[in-house]
Amino acid sequence: MTQNGGVARGALSNMRVLDLTHAIAGPYCTKLLADYGADVVKVERPGTGDMARRLGPFSGDAPDPERSGLFLYLNTNKRSVTLDLKSAEGRALALRLAADADVVVESFAPGVMASFGLSYDALRAANPAVVLVSVSNFGQTGPYRDYRATELVVEAMGGLVAVNGAPDREPLKLGLAQAPYLSGAVAAAGATGAFFARRGGGAGQHVDVAISECVTTVIRTQIVDYSYMGVVGWRRPGQVLPLHNIMPCRDGYVVPQVGNNRDWEHFVAFTGIEALQGPRYASAEGRHRFTREIEGHVQMWLLEQGKKELFHQAQEWRLPFGIVQDAGDLLRCEHLQARGFFTTQRHPVAGAVRHPGPPFRLSLTPWRAGRAPMLGEHTEEVLCGRLGLGREGVAALRRKGIV
Repeated sequence: MTQNGGVARGALSNMRVLDLTHAIAGPYCTKLLADYGADVVKVERPGTGDMARRLGPFSGDAPDPERSGLFLYLNTNKRSVTLDLKSAEGRALALRLAADADVVVESFAPGVMASFGLSYDALRAANPAVVLVSVSNFGQTGPYRDYRATELVVEAMGGLVAVNGAPDREPLKLGLAQAPYLSGAVAAAGATGAFFARRGGGAGQHVDVAISECVTTVIRTQIVDYSYMGVVGWRRPGQVLPLHNIMPCRDGYVVPQVGNNRDWEHFVAFTGIEALQGPRYASAEGRHRFTREIEGHVQMWLLEQGKKELFHQAQEWRLPFGIVQDAGDLLRCEHLQARGFFTTQRHPVAGAVRHPGPPFRLSLTPWRAGRAPMLGEHTEEVLCGRLGLGREGVAALRRKGIV
């Protein structure tokens, strides 16, 4: 609500977006735009829709294109229009929608948009101020442009896998879909920046987002080390410093973190472990030298402690402990509940759906909760309202399988 009692508009409420994306990276980009107020029209294939509709888990454990948990999360606050982009009429309608949009976001392989007659030059001819955001594995240029890749491939090619895992084992993939969500957030930032640059008197532009390059941005320390010293940063053994590891406790895992001498003094007093007292471990050099001894003593003590009690008590001593929280822990987390982080939306088919909330909060132009659309739910609304087609015209397109 605004100060005078009205409903606050989203920060991006003046942005019109045509969403030609699928899977995760592109849809997450447009989800962020929609959740902060943009009017996002998502184009889906007639009959089947976005491939994410076929991926579980499904609400109620009932496989259904309207019950996919992934799709329901990635497409909140969007409007769904079905269009067959392989048909001339479908491509013509998409071009007309692009002419009425501020931003077009696509996640096809490079060259596919041109094959549809929807290249940047074609879009710009129809709408000189349009911003086109292209999200692809390796970008729109370069020798790898047309190479195929999966999430694991781009994480490995981007350098992130090389620094993850134990030093005496093969590198490890990070859990879940890190690269697609990271690149989706980057694409949303690029779309927003180009949109506001255009509003300031500039022209529209093409935003080229390479998922593999987004991954490389997060290993900047290793890049700097090599640039300055010619040293390849590699995976470090877990026992480099004491109490900088994930360790088991009585009912889960905790993250004890002890840095300087002051933290060490507090930690010894907090735990009361007699074996840690005295000069042997008092210095950073001593703690480094006797890391295995220290963690052996601490591990025996931790196995008698509960994770939540340990977390709160350690924080009272100003020790930066943490808990390894799984999904159940997060949903029950008192801090997230107090901040109202998780939201529940009602979907006509899937029922109540619980999702993570806003990644950042704006005090005057807030994030909005909303549900994902059903396949083609807004086809008539958009084609009639935006393009001036009559209901009979939409019905004729539907009979021909165009929408």
